This record gives sequence, structure tokens and C-alpha cells, in this order.
Amino acid sequence: MPTKQELLTDPIQHIDIKQHNVVALVDAMEHMAFSSRDLNRAASIYERMLRDKECGVILCLAGSLISAGLKQIFIDLIRNNMVDAIVSTGANIVDQDFFEALGFKHWIASDLLKQGTEDGVLRELMIDRIYDTLIDEEELRICDDTTLKIADSLDPRPYSSREFIRAMGAYLEKEGKTPEKGGVDSIVYAAYQYDVPIFCPAFSDCSAGFGLVAHQHARGDKPKVSLDSAKDFYEITQLKIANPTTGLLMIGGGVPKNFAQDIVVAADILGQDAPMHKYAIQITVADVRDGALSSSTLKEASSWGKVDTTFEQMVYSEATLALPLVTGYAYHKNAHAERPTRRWARLLEPVTA
Repeated sequence: MPTKQELLTDPIQHIDIKQHNVVALVDAMEHMAFSSRDLNRAASIYERMLRDKECGVILCLAGSLISAGLKQIFIDLIRNNMVDAIVSTGANIVDQDFFEALGFKHWIASDLLKQGTEDGVLRELMIDRIYDTLIDEEELRICDDTTLKIADSLDPRPYSSREFIRAMGAYLEKEGKTPEKGGVDSIVYAAYQYDVPIFCPAFSDCSAGFGLVAHQHARGDKPKVSLDSAKDFYEITQLKIANPTTGLLMIGGGVPKNFAQDIVVAADILGQDAPMHKYAIQITVADVRDGALSSSTLKEASSWGKVDTTFEQMVYSEATLALPLVTGYAYHKNAHAERPTRRWARLLEPVTA
């Protein structure tokens, strides 16, 4: 049987859109067909929403994106004022991004390993597999323990996921796990620096959940840290009310997609006349025929009063192919140059219901 060290040798490398000017390529796709033309229109819509100075941009992340090599894109969107808030699965933010911020890596699986026939061997070696990507389970346990440490350091009360993730950013700064101190850059730390709020509505479904379970178990009947998903919903709805013109850049579907779309309805329930999301892009491979939320079209969302149909585009593509083109196009066209800086996290400190 191979050793763990023999299998974890080739790290995932994150693509850098700053190094690849894709404008001419994406422009050429306008005159093609099928997904190429859809992608061109999506890139044009993203450029348009960045040039719209009234528009707040919400990025939604679902699926294993950071482990797949897309982390640097999201960092660059934050650091170049191309996104104002993030709604994500916990796995992307904690198990993958924060995990790498702690100094760990994701690894490329060989053709043999990605077939699944050797998963029993991987289990014995404490290696976890995401299709063709490998993660050291023992390092993930350190990530779990770190979220426990952060929970133990906080005042025992209910927190929104945004508040907890901000505490994660503060932890990275305190521990010197930052680019300035020789560490690796991360979404969590960049968002902490630039006051970009990150929401994980299903936050317990990740390494943070394990840490919080351990925290609550150790506290027993004593006061403890807990997560308040309704507070998440209330906070992001306040952003919509404060900034009525909004655009969505959605990678995958699931909870992040629905959560971000629903703030239009939530604002209405609170008696505020918040318009539908003016812009919306979704990159997905989900099939509409199963009736699931992940695959529902943006036109369908319009029937619920969530998304306007003037500037919406579905791109049926796997994210590692489409996202570098869509975001790289807007970056190299300098669409963000005159955007006002929103620092939305500052609007939420504190939120009073």
C-alpha cells in the first residue's frame, strides 16, 4: 500500500485571472452558438452590473470550488471591489478556504484514484477524495479543532454565520496567518480586511459544525455559542433594503442561491419596497427537469418576484471552465474601476431587530 506522502505530492494550483487577458476570446464567443454565446452574454452582464454604480453585487458559491483551484478568483473579486457580499456553503469557506489559510493544501488525485476503486485505501490512509482532488483528513481535523478554539473564545450567545466568519478572519490576523506575515491569502481574510460580509446559511454543514458541536458538548448546560440562521436572513435582507439595486453572480445552486434570491421577498414582508434583483447570472450543470432549486432557471425565479428578466443569463457549464472567463473578462475590461466601495459589513455592526 502506498504511503500518504506518496499520494499527496501534486498540489492544486489556483488560477489567476490577472495573468490571462481573455477579453478577445470572450468577445469572439458572441458570434458562436450554444454555451459560448450564453457565456459571452453572462460576461457582458457581469461587466454591466459592475459599471452600474448603484448596484451591489452578491456572489453565491456552491459546490467544491476552492478545492478545485478557483480560490484566487474570489480573493481578487474581493480585493478589486468586484463583489460586495458573499453567500456560500460552509465547505467552501471553512473546509477549503480557511483550511488553506491554516497552511494546508488540496492535492491532485491520479487517474487511478479518481476512478473510485482505491477509496478503501484512501480511507485507511485518512485521505478524503473530491472526485479528482485529495484532502488530508488529519489536517481537516485540525481545521475542526480551530473552529472549536474560535467558538470557545467568543462570548456565549447566538451569532449569525457572518459574525462567526468575521471572527475567523480576526483569528487569522491574530495568529499571523496572512500574506503580510508570509502566509497564504484567503477569502476569509480578504473579506475581513475589506468588510465584505460572508454568509453561510447552512453553516453547521462543514468543519465549523464539528467545532461547534464539540463546543456545545463541552459547555453542557452552561451558556454557549450558537448559530442563528434567522439572524443571517435578517442581516442580508437589511443589505438589500439599504442598497435596492442588486446583482447576483451565482456559481452552482443550492442554499446560497435561494438564500440570496429570497431577500427580495423578505424585504417585502418587512414592508420595504425592494425591487427584484436587477442582474443575475448562474453557472451550473444542473438539469431543470428534476424541479430542484439548483436547476431552476432565472426566468422561473422571476415568477416568484425575485429576479428581473432583462439582464439574466444561465450558463450551463462546469464552473472551472466558465468562471475564469466571465470574471476575467470583467476584470480586464476594468469594469470595476469607478465602483464605489460599500464595505457592507460595517452596516451590520451591530444589527438590531
